Amino acid sequence: MKARVLVIEDNEQNLYLITFILEHHGYQVIQARDGKAGIQIAKETRPDLILLDIQLPEMDGYAVATLLREDSDFDHVPVIAVTSYAMVGDREKAIEAGCTGYLEKPINPDTVASELEKYLAAAGKRRI
Repeated sequence: MKARVLVIEDNEQNLYLITFILEHHGYQVIQARDGKAGIQIAKETRPDLILLDIQLPEMDGYAVATLLREDSDFDHVPVIAVTSYAMVGDREKAIEAGCTGYLEKPINPDTVASELEKYLAAAGKRRI
């Protein structure tokens, strides 16, 4: 079964690019365009990995990560912050909020799939 990745991203161009890259590498992509919808969709679909934009409308990615981590169903689901924030301390802030990892925008189309494979492998999930 293909690994299911929930992408929580409000920017249409970024969402299109990430979806295209992941589907090209064999992932099943589920989309959400804001934090509240992302939490609801995560609960409904139980993704294997979540890519989480930090700058989201209504609820930022830090709040989303915190709420997901309060739900034991997501204890072993990697939550990867994907953000253009690149200031000192931003990575640490994402990790403190509950993110497993951190990818800077713009994402590198040549390496993003292999990066996600590392997180899936560490969580005991494999993509087929």
